[in-house]
Formats: sequence, C-alpha cells, structure tokens
Amino acid sequence: MTDAIYGIIRGRRSIRRYAEQPVPPDVVARLLEAASWAPSAHNRQPWRFAVLETPEARRKLAAAMGERLRADLSADGAPPELIERDVSRSYSRISGAPLAVVLCLSMADMDRYPDARRNQAEYLMAVQSTAMAAQNLLLAAHAEGLGACWLCAPLFCPDVVRRALNLPDDWQPQALITLGYPAVGRESSRCALETRVLWR
Repeated sequence: MTDAIYGIIRGRRSIRRYAEQPVPPDVVARLLEAASWAPSAHNRQPWRFAVLETPEARRKLAAAMGERLRADLSADGAPPELIERDVSRSYSRISGAPLAVVLCLSMADMDRYPDARRNQAEYLMAVQSTAMAAQNLLLAAHAEGLGACWLCAPLFCPDVVRRALNLPDDWQPQALITLGYPAVGRESSRCALETRVLWR
C-alpha cells in the first residue's frame, strides 16, 4: 500500500490532451468524494466544485475567459498574432476536455475577525484548504487512469467565471481542472530536493 501511494504521487502528470472517451459519472463522484476528504482549516471545508459536464458549459466558459484574456493582452500591448494564439490555445484546452471542474472557495463558514491581519490569515487558510482538495482530486484522477491539468486562469478573471457559470455570489473561483483519458503520455522532472530544503 505504501508503494502504491508513492507511485501515484510520482506518476501524476499535467495532461492537456485527452481522448474523446467520456468520464463515467461514478468516476466523477469518486473524484469529488476524494477531494472532499482533504484537510481543511477548522474542518470548515471551504471548497466548492462546479462540474462542467456539458460541451456547452465548457465552450461558454472558454469563450468568456478568452475574451478577457484577449482584452488583458491587448492592454499589455502584445502583438495581435500572439494574442490570438494564446486565446485559441486557452479555448481549445477548456472546450476540448471531456470534463472540467471549476474549483472555488467560499468564506461563508470561515471565522471572521475585527482586524485585517487575522481576516487575511483566515482567507489564506481557505485558499490552502481548497488547494489541498484539488490535490486530492488530481491524485484520485491519476489513480483512476485519468489525465488532468490544473489551470490557474480563473484567478485572473473570477468575475467572468462567476457570470459565465451563474455561480453563487460567495463562490470565489480559484482554478479550473480539465479531466479526461490521456491522449498522450508526458514526462516530468523535479528540482534536486536539497535546493528546496533547510534542516535546522
């Protein structure tokens, strides 16, 4: 069992190209259940999941996010050909996935304080809790034979995501995870551990 969990952790990759095969509903349910067993601050479980099952939902979100990306890059003065390439790539990644999950957080059940310092810490705890739920989902997806990719783009346009999907007001989009059966394999590497660790 120990070898199995380490194998899943080391074997997970960010996969961006998927076969057309749909992800069965029972598999999706297991992924969300696994995500919900992540640790969370005060056990408040601030994560929220918007599951984009239909091609229409994924296309609508991809188009809306693409328009914001185009506007941002235009304001940056990026060359038109680079803008269109980035917008097209973004649209394809989102709309072309057999399934996508928008990972959100809600502060509804988190603690509130009379000062900004502790409120900021509470918000960061919710962010960290939600990220751990996402990691559970990614590892469970790999264990199920799925590929997945974590996209942080919703952080740049949370209002666009909320409107496109008609999300509740307290749902704050944090990430988009695309999912499907891999069409390609992928290799990965990590920096030497000693460059990232201090022992005291």
